[in-house]
Amino acid sequence: MGNELKGNGGLPLLFGVMGDPISQTKSPAMHSAALEAAGLAGTYVPLHVKPERLGDAIKGITALGYRGVNVTVPHKVDVMKYVDVIDEAAKQIGAVNTIVNEDGVLTGYNTDGIGYIRSLKEEAVADLSGKHVLVIGCGGAARGIVYALLQEKPGSVVVANRTIGKAQELADEWSHLGDISACKMEELANLLQESHIDIVINTTSVGMYPRTGELPIPAELLAPHMVVSDLIYNPLKTELLLRAESIGCRIHNGLGMFVYQGAYAFEYWTGRPAPVEAMRAAVLSSLQA
Repeated sequence: MGNELKGNGGLPLLFGVMGDPISQTKSPAMHSAALEAAGLAGTYVPLHVKPERLGDAIKGITALGYRGVNVTVPHKVDVMKYVDVIDEAAKQIGAVNTIVNEDGVLTGYNTDGIGYIRSLKEEAVADLSGKHVLVIGCGGAARGIVYALLQEKPGSVVVANRTIGKAQELADEWSHLGDISACKMEELANLLQESHIDIVINTTSVGMYPRTGELPIPAELLAPHMVVSDLIYNPLKTELLLRAESIGCRIHNGLGMFVYQGAYAFEYWTGRPAPVEAMRAAVLSSLQA
């Protein structure tokens, strides 16, 4: 495609991100920079959508001629009821974070997991096959990550969660994809002492701004051979990552995941390679603002 890519009726392209709350999002800064770097005329705006108005808002994508939207907390699961087509991976994950409008047909994708894995492999662990991974939490983000992780043929994945039932359900659901098991948070000390865990991934919001002093697991459970990854990118170094770094662990934050999930969305919407470095620079700049 050349620069002739246009929105509805030849107008500039329209994009947005739906969530509740939405004022904290860095997506508009990132995608505005992407559109500019790609030489595309378009706008990307935050859309504050309350849960009870989600169905109306999704109809609005078609009515207003939006080319696509991102979907964030708390709508990633409920939005699946309102799109026309759901990509197979998004169906398996049970969550959608990206919608593409193709002539009025809305298709839902999930770019969280693939965005995270791309970032983890580029920045911390080039090859995940055979690795033993602990995932803390089992919400929507965790589902996307665990699903994408299992495609990489790890040695094992353990999902630790306060509610063991939820973690066990996830392990049962995807047992056909690889060696996956559940663990109570209270059992983590035993697990980390008795098993060789290579990678620890925090998918919870514990440690996110403004409650930056909190830890999802006790720091003394970490060991220097581990790669410690945190989905949070504000702050760029959570308390978990600071503690991990201080004992010699390789650390990985959520900035790359955020940038790459956005990059995959951009590519779905435009059919063009995403200007990743411009997107990353825009997010870093907005974090420092």
